[in-house]
Amino acid sequence: MKKARSASARPRRSAEPENLPSPYVEESVPPGPGDRGLRIVSWNINSVRLRIEHVRTLARLADPDVICLQETKTEDQFFPREAIAEAGYPYQCFHGMKGYNGVAIVSRHPLSNHGRRHWCDKDDSRHVQVELPGDIELHNVYIPAGGDIPDPEQNPKFAHKLQFLRELGAYWKTQPQGRRILVGDLNVAPLETDVWSHKQLLDVVSHTPVEVDLLTEFQAAHNWVDATRLLFPEPRRIYTWWSYRNRDWRLSDRGRRLDHAWVTPSLQANVLGAHILKGARDWEKASDHVPLILDIAL
Repeated sequence: MKKARSASARPRRSAEPENLPSPYVEESVPPGPGDRGLRIVSWNINSVRLRIEHVRTLARLADPDVICLQETKTEDQFFPREAIAEAGYPYQCFHGMKGYNGVAIVSRHPLSNHGRRHWCDKDDSRHVQVELPGDIELHNVYIPAGGDIPDPEQNPKFAHKLQFLRELGAYWKTQPQGRRILVGDLNVAPLETDVWSHKQLLDVVSHTPVEVDLLTEFQAAHNWVDATRLLFPEPRRIYTWWSYRNRDWRLSDRGRRLDHAWVTPSLQANVLGAHILKGARDWEKASDHVPLILDIAL
């Protein structure tokens, strides 16, 4: 990531129109759909064992039915099964490795058809899938961050990210349509209003044109619908990530929307709500991502 510029060098951006609806919530999260549907949370927790107390706080504040975690950073044998079950989520599917990556889906409701896929010929714990009540297939994906240099020849991490995106697009292009949800830290902010400064981030990993194009192709390959933008279209600016490098992340507000929730067209009309728990960025030893909440009718 580039070093943050001084406040005096910060570009001025035009103010958003007044009265735009906002997905942000601080601590008071609106009630979920209850018996009418499911509340699903996607969150890059940046170490589930270090932040297990945050899982309990999330359960209390948002009352989700299903929690999808990325960057769990633990081998399966050390995943905090009991603590998460005690928080109300006894049904669990996880795929992890020591110190890096890792994904998990934990639920109040039974999960079936557990699965995982490997991408780029690597078993690096970036995908799990389950079937939810209502015959809904849920995928939790963690796309590689890609390092700091946006050049695949100079930076193998960026080359890996681009290959990962291409393989996701190619895979989903071959799959028949169904009732599916895909969530996760996709590590790309595709729209100009998904970043604090489109012009300044054009050559910064996560918003480069090649990444945006590949994410767009991946989305189009299966006709995925961006549920957050379905409810909060442009010109509303939306972020889910604020760098640790910002001393006062609220004051600078240099965020990016890296976390996404997509649904297939057959579920588009079922999307009831989306919320971003912005207040989680202020929790003690916070992740640099905040939870993205999706409410969907069954």
